[in-house]
Amino acid sequence: MPDKTFADALNEQIANEFAASQQYVGAAVYYDAETLPRLAAFFYRQALEEREHAMMMIKYLLDVGESVHIPDIKAVDTTYVDGSEPVKMALQQEKRVSEEIFSLFELAREVKDYRAEQFLTWFVKEQVEEVALMGDLLNVVGRSKENLLLAEDYIARENLGAEGSDPTAPPVAGED
Repeated sequence: MPDKTFADALNEQIANEFAASQQYVGAAVYYDAETLPRLAAFFYRQALEEREHAMMMIKYLLDVGESVHIPDIKAVDTTYVDGSEPVKMALQQEKRVSEEIFSLFELAREVKDYRAEQFLTWFVKEQVEEVALMGDLLNVVGRSKENLLLAEDYIARENLGAEGSDPTAPPVAGED
């Protein structure tokens, strides 16, 4: 049986992943209301991805015989000062999630939970990609702040956020 400390910490991360998903829905709603459909779709996809991360963690805990705790859903902002604010929020959120994942990895190593360490390896790689993606998007949105239709064109041209599924990703609860 895995270390209880790690299971508790992973349950906290499940809450963080669901919270991140909600934050991305809030950003998507903002862009939808501003009639920026590509930015909205990008953030709706990001919301689904964060939810999927939580579901991967749930599946892992179930597979190793640990309890799962589903968190409350808290209200999130759907209004922002300007079109760059949701992307700034997303970049900060991804940086925070990266630190959380790194801490989980360190904890798994500290308690010698090799299964957990292996499980988290994919998330470490994922966070590098997510921080880079949001950083790039912030650069583009920052340059096109006066005309976010340029950012819309960039997302369409680069097919941003529509990379498809990763065959190396951990299994998702409910998809087996």
